[in-house]
Amino acid sequence: MPFANFKVPERALSAGQKEDLVHKTTALFVELFGEGVRPYTMVLIEEVADGGYGRADEVFTIPGD
Repeated sequence: MPFANFKVPERALSAGQKEDLVHKTTALFVELFGEGVRPYTMVLIEEVADGGYGRADEVFTIPGD
């Protein structure tokens, strides 16, 4: 079963963008492995809490509104 796990900052993607990501990821797996994988493809989008991720020793937070 093809499986993709995306981790994104909280509220970074709208519901529509998440849906689009699922469709495009599924299409990519189908392109790579064939149509037979479509019903078994799993795409998980996890939202990471503000301050719960970082890069290069820097913790990221979403600037206030």
